[in-house]
Amino acid sequence: MRTRVLIAGLAAVGLVAACAPAQNTPAAGGGDEKTGTVRVWLFDEANRAPKEAAVKEAIAEFKAAHSGVEVDVQWIPVEGRADKFSGAFNDPASAPDVAEFGNTDVSSYAATGALADLTGDLSSWKEGADILPAVLETAKSGGKTYGLPWFTGIRALYYRTDIFAELGLKPPTTLAELTETAKTIRAKKPELYGISVGGKYTYAMLPFLWAHGGEIAEQDGGKWKSTVDSEQAKAGVTAYANLLKADICPPEQCANLTGTQSITAFAGGKAGMSIGGDFNRKAVEAGQVKGKYAIIPLPGTEAGKIAPAFAGGNLLGVFNASKRKSLAVEFTELLGGAKYQEKMYVAMGNLPTLGSVQQKLAASDPSVKPFVDTLTAGTKFVPATAAWSKIDAQNVLPTAIQQIATGGKDPATALTAAAAEMNKAFG
Repeated sequence: MRTRVLIAGLAAVGLVAACAPAQNTPAAGGGDEKTGTVRVWLFDEANRAPKEAAVKEAIAEFKAAHSGVEVDVQWIPVEGRADKFSGAFNDPASAPDVAEFGNTDVSSYAATGALADLTGDLSSWKEGADILPAVLETAKSGGKTYGLPWFTGIRALYYRTDIFAELGLKPPTTLAELTETAKTIRAKKPELYGISVGGKYTYAMLPFLWAHGGEIAEQDGGKWKSTVDSEQAKAGVTAYANLLKADICPPEQCANLTGTQSITAFAGGKAGMSIGGDFNRKAVEAGQVKGKYAIIPLPGTEAGKIAPAFAGGNLLGVFNASKRKSLAVEFTELLGGAKYQEKMYVAMGNLPTLGSVQQKLAASDPSVKPFVDTLTAGTKFVPATAAWSKIDAQNVLPTAIQQIATGGKDPATALTAAAAEMNKAFG
């Protein structure tokens, strides 16, 4: 999810990190009534008004095409989503017909049996073939598709054009150059972080891990096994943790920074660079660096290469308990279609998941291009298992990053411990 942004954010834009516990209560049987109220859960946000306006327009269009149908939207606080969804899993009668959720939640939510398999629906949808394959993978669990990717969250490198010009710097072409550039900025302008990143910013660390050839985990005999203690993963995590040093971003100030806090520091003029999502652009534009920054893909370990980014984002899914399955699917496809993906981009800065919409926006808005190029170069995702929710909630990887950055543990010891914790969760 957006790690905006949500959770994104939050995504988190998020990127939203999954935290709802999986339940084992079987889903109640649904129905296919053609009239009545379609209940929809969407994530609330601090700047909800533009999102709500776009959704209201979709509702008006949907109601005009369906006599006797109403659409009731309930705005769900991101922080309270775990209890809300858990309640729906345990009591299908309280479940909505359609819900927005983060793609890192897919496996844990699918394990409850509460979500409808949309594989066939999206295959027959006229716009379904336009969903980017890498993004569609983030909606799957056990080979089935449990949501329509509504938007994706991709991160890239934000940098201060005025600072670079003043210091005679060029945008880094490798991760090693990025580190040296960050050191130069900090040395010549000690009031700034060379780059604002954080120990709790997992989705900024992962491109370093992947660019060095590491993986979070691999499947072995049908079971997931952590590989964060491999030499390649260790090199990548260490390269990232080395940014949290006194000569770049001091650990006493940066070890506890989240993704949102990292980009806030950049937007506030406190850093020469940062790693941020497409969903962070509105916040940066509203900050002190407006007109004084540019964005490029986060480079890889070799010049000309792009580091693999985490493909965050949010989905629109349908509950099995829905009494109006066809209407729920139709509304999902309307809100998740090209027309409203573009409107949501204008409203919230959400990067569309449909290739044609992405290309259209990139042609008209140059700032979209670095994110599209990053997505095109190849993205990666977290292990498709409900165990990831537990690993994420327990801050296993952030703890290792912080230990390495502060010198509490050496990289091998920290990552061996992290791998052991992850394997406990994998079972």
